[in-house]
Amino acid sequence: MSSSQSEELSKLRDTLSRQRYSPTVIHNYCLYAGQFLAYLEEHAIDVQDVTPDLVARYLRHAVRQFQLDRGRAPGSSWASIPRSGIHALLRSALSEWPPAPPSMTEAERFARDICDQYERWLRAERGLAEPSITALMWEARHFCKWLIQRNGKAGFADLSVRHIDAYMDIRAPGLARKSLKDVAERLRGFLRHLHRSKLHPDDLSGHVIAPLLYAYEGIPSVLTADQITEVLILAGQDNSPLGLRDHAILQLLAKYGLRSGEVGRLQIEDINWRSDTIRVHRSKSNATAVLPLMESVGEAILRYLRDGRPDTDMRTVFVRSRAPYQPMTAGGLYGVVKRRLAVAGIEPVGKRGPHVFRHARAVSMLRASTPRKIIGDVLGHRSPEATAPYLKLATEDLRSIAINLPGLEVKQ
Repeated sequence: MSSSQSEELSKLRDTLSRQRYSPTVIHNYCLYAGQFLAYLEEHAIDVQDVTPDLVARYLRHAVRQFQLDRGRAPGSSWASIPRSGIHALLRSALSEWPPAPPSMTEAERFARDICDQYERWLRAERGLAEPSITALMWEARHFCKWLIQRNGKAGFADLSVRHIDAYMDIRAPGLARKSLKDVAERLRGFLRHLHRSKLHPDDLSGHVIAPLLYAYEGIPSVLTADQITEVLILAGQDNSPLGLRDHAILQLLAKYGLRSGEVGRLQIEDINWRSDTIRVHRSKSNATAVLPLMESVGEAILRYLRDGRPDTDMRTVFVRSRAPYQPMTAGGLYGVVKRRLAVAGIEPVGKRGPHVFRHARAVSMLRASTPRKIIGDVLGHRSPEATAPYLKLATEDLRSIAINLPGLEVKQ
């Protein structure tokens, strides 16, 4: 290895150390980065000339080499560590990585401007919450990309029902009925914007065909009180930094019925230890709620902050357990719940993410005869109608009050 490559590895090692990566991760990243540098030297390629395609080609080469060396194929996720090490090397060695995307075509710039205008309207006029804007904008950008790939800039002026049907056909495979209906609603919103902005003469939103869903159909996954207790007990017995973090997250989900985004956005200053309160930033309404800090929740958070949380300047309460220490994402919180349910041997029917605790909290309040208005306030609903779907969850309560009607006895 040349002296310049040794310098690049030394620079990478120092960078990872400053970012507080663990010694094991630093070793692995530098190992795979060194192998990549050797590959570049063998093929007379300068680091400055590396492209994403070259990295992908090298990783395919590394997989083949793994098979030759060990006589078996690596696991499906094996390439993730070499890929991360190589990307860390390139971020350290180059002024910009990943490289800037190629310049946009006129049609792509036109689509970008339309989407930017739509996003500004959603934010300023509709005042929607960030997760809602993100979902609407993803669909709008995906639709625009699909449209200009077919017809270029003219695709917007020539947009017809035929195009809408074709787009929904490519979105439908693999989606549940509820998910497909969500796609249709997001597309309708964007089509109304095109008409409102005079980018299309007709309002085509009424031509988007979506599955018919009945109000409150289906029963969501819900955990019993005993199952929640079991999950919390087992998580509380794990005194590792990861266990302390997971236990605090589960306490918040179970005791308050918070949404995953509300847990993920929790800041250290949102917890007032003097007044025993916790401030929650509601995901959908952008409102702020101040709730009493339950003793079990406070103790779990305090243990995590003292003994489990990485040493970082981040103000977000819950961060990744490994460097780089970034706030927990929705996917990370989903993984926490899925992992802890598996440890407890619990397999909910249907979805098994953070929302199962929210459903369970709603049921527990229903069974305690809590007024619907208070349930909505605790869950952070903007209207009574938003609380209505949770009323269908207490089905066992309805069975317990079944009455006998004369003449309808079951004949033996």
